[in-house]
Amino acid sequence: MTDILKLSAYVAERARHRGHSLTEQMLELFAERRVTTSVVLRGIASFGPQHIVRTDESLTLSEDLPALVLAADTAEVIAPLAEQVGEMLDRGLLVVEHAELVDCSLPEFARHRDAVRLTAYFSRRQRVAGVPAHIAATALLHRLGFSGVITYLGVDGTAAGERHRAGFFSRNANVPLTLLAVGSREQARAAAAELRQMFGGPFVTAEQAQICKADGALLSRPLPLPDDQLLQKLMVYTDENWLHDGEPVHRALIRRLRDSPCAGATVLRGVWGYCGQQRPHGDQLTRLTRAVPVSTTVIDTAEGIEAAFDIIDELTAEHGLVTSERVPAAVAVHGRNRSGSTRLRPRGNRPNG
Repeated sequence: MTDILKLSAYVAERARHRGHSLTEQMLELFAERRVTTSVVLRGIASFGPQHIVRTDESLTLSEDLPALVLAADTAEVIAPLAEQVGEMLDRGLLVVEHAELVDCSLPEFARHRDAVRLTAYFSRRQRVAGVPAHIAATALLHRLGFSGVITYLGVDGTAAGERHRAGFFSRNANVPLTLLAVGSREQARAAAAELRQMFGGPFVTAEQAQICKADGALLSRPLPLPDDQLLQKLMVYTDENWLHDGEPVHRALIRRLRDSPCAGATVLRGVWGYCGQQRPHGDQLTRLTRAVPVSTTVIDTAEGIEAAFDIIDELTAEHGLVTSERVPAAVAVHGRNRSGSTRLRPRGNRPNG
C-alpha cells in the first residue's frame, strides 16, 4: 500500500484570486506539479458560514454555484500544494485527508465493522468491452454488495500529470470522472482485485469510514472525536427524485441545515450510481434528468455535526446512506478570518479516532 493525501477545496465557482479564476489557477498549479489525479466538480447547491444558499434553482445565484476541487497524490506532492492552495483562498474550506493507494489489497483496519470508501478516477473515454468504465465498475460494485456508488462528471482535471479540460465543442474524451463507493472491508478487498483485473491499473484510493445509516435505518450515530479541534465529515447519499414532504431530500437538507448551527453543506449531482437496494442507474453524459444519484456533504465541529445529524436522520428516515469520517486537517477562510491548519493529525485506527 502507498500512502496518499487527498486535497478537497470547497469554493465558489466564480471565486477569484488576483483577478483570475481560482479554480483555473489551482488546476494550472496541479498541472505544473504534475499531480497524478485531480478533478473539478460543479455543485448544484451549497451554503457556507454566512448561510447564504446558492442553488441551481435560482437563475441569479446559479451564476456562482459551488465547486469542489479534488487532488490526490503522495504526501510529498500534496502537502506543499495544500499550503499554497490555502493561501489562495479568500473564502472557502480546504480539507486534507489520508488515503491508501489500492493495489490488490487493503490495509488491515483494526475494527471489523469499519466501512471503506473507495474512490476511483477514470476518463470519459475508458471502456470495458464497449461499456463506459464507470458503468462497468458500478455493476461490479453492485454485484459485490456495496452499500452505495456515485459517479461525478468533472469539468477539468489532471490525469498522470496531464491537464484535461471540458470544451463546449469537444468530445471531452479525457475529462475525468470520479467514482465513490461505500462498502465493507471485505467487499472493498474483493473489488480491489477485480478492478485491477478489469482495468489493468486504475488509480483507486481507500479511506476508512463509518456507516451511520443504510436504507433509512439508523445503525449508529457518528462516533465522538478524540480531539475537539478536529472536524468531522458527514456524507449523505440519496437520489434526486427521493422526496421528503414533497421536496427532494437534498433540497430539504440544505434548507433545514441552513437554519441550524451547521457551518455549511455542499450538494453534488452524480451521473450514475445507486444507493441501497436500487439497481445502478443514471443519466447519459450529454443531458441531466431527475433520476440521478446526489450526495450532500457536511463538514463541521463535533457540535455542528451533532445538530446536523439530527436533521439528516429525520430526513433520511425512508431512504439514504449516511457515512461519517474524521477530517485530520482543514482550513476555513472567510475574508480576513482564517482558522485551522493544513498540518495533518496522526492517523488513528478508527474512522473517527
